Amino acid sequence: MADNSNEYSRPKNYMEDVVFHYLENALADADCCKCQRCRMDIAAYALNRLPSKYVVTRKGEMYSKLLELQQQFKVDVIMALLKGIEVVKKNPRHDGMQR
Repeated sequence: MADNSNEYSRPKNYMEDVVFHYLENALADADCCKCQRCRMDIAAYALNRLPSKYVVTRKGEMYSKLLELQQQFKVDVIMALLKGIEVVKKNPRHDGMQR
């Protein structure tokens, strides 16, 4: 019987980890609402515009982390987040700016 300790119980979209990793830095200098709802809307906007990176093992996750080292990969993620900030700032799903 194979050792499945390095396998996930279901596929994991590694891109979610990447987006949330860069989200705080993208928001740091942004003049926008930073409430939880807006943060999730920004992340969802970015994730819907970036390619999924599904992994099913820790080895696959490590391979995906190597992709993160590529400059264009980082630029694509940051640009998607900045566009998401712009869109959510113009169309927040609540009244008034919350911090």
